[in-house]
Amino acid sequence: MMRGFVAAVPKEVEEAAYIDGASWPQMFWKVLFPLVAPGLVATAIFSFIVAWNEFVLAMTFMTQSENYTVAVGLRQFFGQYANDWGHVMAASTIITIPVMVFFVLVQRWLVAGLVQGAVKG
Repeated sequence: MMRGFVAAVPKEVEEAAYIDGASWPQMFWKVLFPLVAPGLVATAIFSFIVAWNEFVLAMTFMTQSENYTVAVGLRQFFGQYANDWGHVMAASTIITIPVMVFFVLVQRWLVAGLVQGAVKG
């Protein structure tokens, strides 16, 4: 996922930083990192949501109920003959709150980085 963001940074931007006298660490932190930051934020959002909603691996490899992910824990409300839909809906609402809070906290950096692009001024 990050490859697209890194490949989109022109080589000329790096060369211009070197010509202006920047060392490699300065060029990385002051030039490349701000250009790749939206990709890092997008990857962090995607990775968090995928990890939060993990079901198959957690269901397959975890044997103790206290180690279950929230998606596997939600499965406890489904029975063989009946489902407790009230608890399922309440738990689903509570499960989505951390993802929404995380996205609200990082959306300003994601939007700002996508709008800025490589040219600042």
